[in-house]
Amino acid sequence: MSRNDKGTLIRPFGLPDSASRPVVTPLSPAVVYASDTPDMLDAQYDGALSGYTYSREGHPNADVVAARIDALEGAPHPGIITSSGMGAVTAVLLGLTKAGDHVIGGNTLYGRSLRMMTEDLPRLGIETSLVDPGNVDAVRAALRPETRLIMVEVVSNPTLRVADILGIAALAREKGVLLVIDNTFTTPRAFKAYDHGADIVIHSVTKLLSGHSDVMLGYVSAKDEAISDRLRVFSVTAGTTGSPFDCWLAERGLLSFDLRFDRAQATAAQLADHLSTLDGVTRVLYPGRRDHPDHHLAEALLKGRYCTMVTFELDGGRAEANAFARGAQGLSFAPTLGDVGTTISHPLSSSHRAVAPEDQAALGMTEGVFRVSVGLEDAEALCAVFSQAVAAARTG
Repeated sequence: MSRNDKGTLIRPFGLPDSASRPVVTPLSPAVVYASDTPDMLDAQYDGALSGYTYSREGHPNADVVAARIDALEGAPHPGIITSSGMGAVTAVLLGLTKAGDHVIGGNTLYGRSLRMMTEDLPRLGIETSLVDPGNVDAVRAALRPETRLIMVEVVSNPTLRVADILGIAALAREKGVLLVIDNTFTTPRAFKAYDHGADIVIHSVTKLLSGHSDVMLGYVSAKDEAISDRLRVFSVTAGTTGSPFDCWLAERGLLSFDLRFDRAQATAAQLADHLSTLDGVTRVLYPGRRDHPDHHLAEALLKGRYCTMVTFELDGGRAEANAFARGAQGLSFAPTLGDVGTTISHPLSSSHRAVAPEDQAALGMTEGVFRVSVGLEDAEALCAVFSQAVAAARTG
């Protein structure tokens, strides 16, 4: 091809050669990748050559982020990046089960996970049972011959109850049932799920791992290679792959993850203690406090890294909740967690609004309950804001 011919074709050039390499991972937004020959494309699909074909099937930025989370979790096989945390949940629940199977879920799972178990799986002929994950006997009683998997969170959203992971893991091994751990709240900084018996690990990367409220991604990995392959095939078929740009941003967030977690966790402990002293606060839930109902489990599992969330209950109803949210000046009232800035959320108007009233009551969800995702603010300044907001709630 002549030099002039190159100028008339659309994509003849590719990237220029360079003896050096970029310090920051390049963003690769390409949707498709060109191979030299049909034989080369066959070799890529067959696994004889590594490379990319179509970004729904994988792309460089997703692989970089997955590798970073794999390293944090100690994943034995490469993880899969999905377009959201619920994309990862969906890959597990729909990619590994079929009509006639049975699934057990913790009754304190994230609200949308609960909704999928109670509404979507039964519609497809997959039966579900919800149990207290802190009670191994309840989990054992729910087991059936057709039980395929048990899915729990280590620390629940937003009640901050702690699952008896060691007991459930032993039960799952005994019965040959897969144990799926959603490690979003605790993160691998506080809890190594594979070291504690997990077969599959899920994350909402949107939250603490990326940490800046500008990414929507999920992650799932499996201990067994065949299960990992099934999850990957389902994710590709369902089209849940995360975008290159979100993956690129998530990698940036992961670079500071451990520092952010440690700072926010220390502040969360201070805030929990402070809230417990305020008139108008009737209950504070934080796993590191001795008055937490699962403190003994938290001590055994989390080794002092008790999480960056605090849940508390105001004395009053929706009027007091509205007054508190208005009074929390400088804080974002938003249904998210894990941001560099502290956010507050109200479960009954967000994550648990679709949960049946009787189930809300069983979980202790009232109009006065707020969950705090602690950020990187100065601890004393943050406590002062909460003092003002609680006072505002008391005066209406």
